[in-house]
Parts: sequence; structure tokens; C-alpha cells
Amino acid sequence: MRNGRTLRLGVVAATTAAVLAAAGCGGADDGGGTGAAPGTKAPTNGSGLALPSLKGEKIEVAAVWTGPEQANFTKVLKEFEKRTGATVTFVPAQDPIVNFLGTKIAGGSPPDVAMLPQVGAIHQAAAQKWIKPLGPEAKAQLAKNYSKGWQDLGAVDGTAYGVYFKAANKSLVWYNAAAFDNAGASEPKTWKDFLSTAETISASGVTPVSVGGADGWTLTDWFENVYLSQAGPEKYDQLAKHTLKWTDPSVAEALTTLAGLFGKPALLAGGTNGALQTEFPVSVTQTFTGGDRAKAAMVFEGDFSAVNIAETGAKIGTDAKVFPFPAVGDGAAPVVTGGDAAVALKDTKGAQALLTFLASPDAARIWAAEGGFLSPNKALDPAAYPNDVQRTMATSLIGAGDGFRFDMSDQMPQSFGGTPGKGEWKALQDFLKNPKDIAGTQARLEAEAAKAYKG
Repeated sequence: MRNGRTLRLGVVAATTAAVLAAAGCGGADDGGGTGAAPGTKAPTNGSGLALPSLKGEKIEVAAVWTGPEQANFTKVLKEFEKRTGATVTFVPAQDPIVNFLGTKIAGGSPPDVAMLPQVGAIHQAAAQKWIKPLGPEAKAQLAKNYSKGWQDLGAVDGTAYGVYFKAANKSLVWYNAAAFDNAGASEPKTWKDFLSTAETISASGVTPVSVGGADGWTLTDWFENVYLSQAGPEKYDQLAKHTLKWTDPSVAEALTTLAGLFGKPALLAGGTNGALQTEFPVSVTQTFTGGDRAKAAMVFEGDFSAVNIAETGAKIGTDAKVFPFPAVGDGAAPVVTGGDAAVALKDTKGAQALLTFLASPDAARIWAAEGGFLSPNKALDPAAYPNDVQRTMATSLIGAGDGFRFDMSDQMPQSFGGTPGKGEWKALQDFLKNPKDIAGTQARLEAEAAKAYKG
């Protein structure tokens, strides 16, 4: 999520301003169909998308989504049913979904389509020959609506398998507007300014930063944003593939930068021990509970934090605001992403038609209108999003072009980059506990990575 330049803050701001101005001039499409009979080849919603008649065909779609995410994705599937006449069933999957799919395949009952949340999962599924290449219609929508970077993410050895339907912008810092106003603080644009802002807020009597260190994945996101901005895209790619060792000086530099925050317990909500015991949802909610006397003034994480903010009653855009992760040193501001890709496990007319639909702006528009969703589909009108904050985050994502990078830990073997209490997660939790141990942290990371990649 891979090649190109990282998005600079100036570009984000300029693009966002232009889009927000344009968004004020028109309303969002409701995402509904045209009322045409199911299965017709008529273009819908002005997109020119034509889908085949699938009357009588049954399609199963597996994903790990639950709650509001499952409900909103089901609305997308219902529209597909309306247009094609197919019957689509959502199959709840356990995480990691690759293990779930392996069990289903071994039992002879794989779903038709699955939503895979890691690049590594696509490569693993392709290596096992579990998934089917995209058909010509899906590939045409992909080429038309996605930047090359997103197309490459869903490909293995030049063959297109996946359509990234849902994305995450993981380069955001959310802040308590009342706490900022009370401290006289402003949005920082550089890491140096970020630390200075943290000190200003601390002096006002509010702890500046909330860290969800009990969930190791949040710490990998901290590292990735600093590393991408400071070391640059090329080294980021090398470290993700482990062609660059974790003992490299660039890793030491990034850890040293992080230690400038993690090494000051007074700047962390609950101090070091508190941060290590705080799970991600709490790291967000404690930032927006208590007005200008909240437990923290800022929390770093992706656009999906909005779901947790909503639980506090804080109004996004008024009580809860957001700024891009600050640029580190002379580097560009990072744009780190995550996402879920649709892949076909059966080479059927229905599976390929659903992938075609998911690659279109028609499908993205439906969930975008519900909120809690970002699309990497550049053909989606930003007016489809329900508020300015969502549009800002989406614009930053699209504006990055091919300059974003996919979450590094999600590109790595799961045993190293995606397992609680092990690998990178555990090493960075130990680092949060003792930020002075740069060399020791690097040695542990390299030892665990070498073992995982060898396996």
C-alpha cells in the first residue's frame, strides 16, 4: 500500500482544501440502484458499470468484520443482489482469516470470495493456489479506478488477484480540541513541533499523549510512520522484505526518535506502566472523556479511531479533530495504510462479478455514505463521505497516489509482524518499557525476524 514519493503535508493540505470546497457544492449519491430489473446489463449510477444476470446463483463472502462493519458491508452486498439477482451470504470468519480459509478448503467448502486484511495473506493464499486471478471485467475496473500502487498490492508475481475495497489511513493524530484550546496549542507539522506541543499541553496540566501499548500493533504503527518519514520509502520497502536487517543504523535512528517521546513517562497517559496496560480502544476513549481535563490530549492511530471516539459522545470535527502524522527530520510526512482486499476462491461467474462490483465506485459509495470507511478507489466522489473529517482523511489517502506504503507489519510473516506477545509486537512493548535499550531492541527484532523469514 508501495512505490513512489510519500505525501508531503503541503500537498495534503492543498488537496484537502480544494476537495472540501468542491464538496460543499454538491450532495452525495445515496448509493442506491436505478431500479432496473435484476441482472440487466444497463449502466447504473452513471458509472457505466454493467453486471451479468446471476439469477439463482448463490455466493458466499467471508470476512472478519463484525458489528457496524459487517452491517455496512451487507448493504453493499444487498445492492449487488439487487443488480444481478444473485443471493449473497456473509460468512463470519475468525482471525487470522488465512487459518479459517485453510480449514474451509480442507473441508471442501471454501467461500466464493474472501476479504483478506494483509498483503502477506494474499501472497500466502496465492502460493497455496487457493485464490483465482481476476477476470477481464474486474481487471478493467481495477485499472480504471485504482492507482498503480493499489493494483500492485493485490498482485503476486505480476498476476492480479485482489481488489482493495476498504482502506485505512494510519498516519493520523486525533486530538481533544478543548485540551488544545486550554493549553493554547496548535497542530504540529513536524516531529520537533509535536514534542514541543506535547510539552506545552503537559504544562497546562493535561497529559499530552495516550498510547495503547497493551496492543503491540499500535507500537508497530508508531515505528512505521517514524521510519517511513525518516528513512524513506526505499529502506521501508527493504526492511519490510527483510533485505535490510533490523540492526541497520536507520532502525536505530527511528527508535532513537521514538525514545524522545517514549522515554518521557510524564508525557504518556498513565506513564510507561499505564501505556503498557492500555488497550487501543481505551487509548482513544480516555482522550475524549472529561472535556479539557481528559486523561490525554492526543492519540495516534488510523481513521478507524472514529468508531471509538463516537462511543464517548465527542463530536468529530468539533470536540475531536485530527492532523496528519508529523514529518520527521527532513523527511516527508508519512502515509501508512492498511486495507482489506477481495479475492476469489472459486473461478465462477458470480465471484468474478462481485469482484468487478467491489472494484467500482458504485460499491464504495454505499459504505462511504455510512461513515467509518475509506476507499482507495480514486473514482469515488469525495462528496459521498458524510462529513469533512472523513473527506479530509480520504483525500490524504488518494492524494498520496503511489507514494503511500502499506502497513509494514502486515507485509511480514504473521509470526513476526502479527502475533500478540511475540516477534515485533513483543520487542516494541519491551522497548516502550525501556527506550534506552536501542541496540538490544534491534538485536531482538533481527533475531525474531530472521527466524520468521527463514520459516
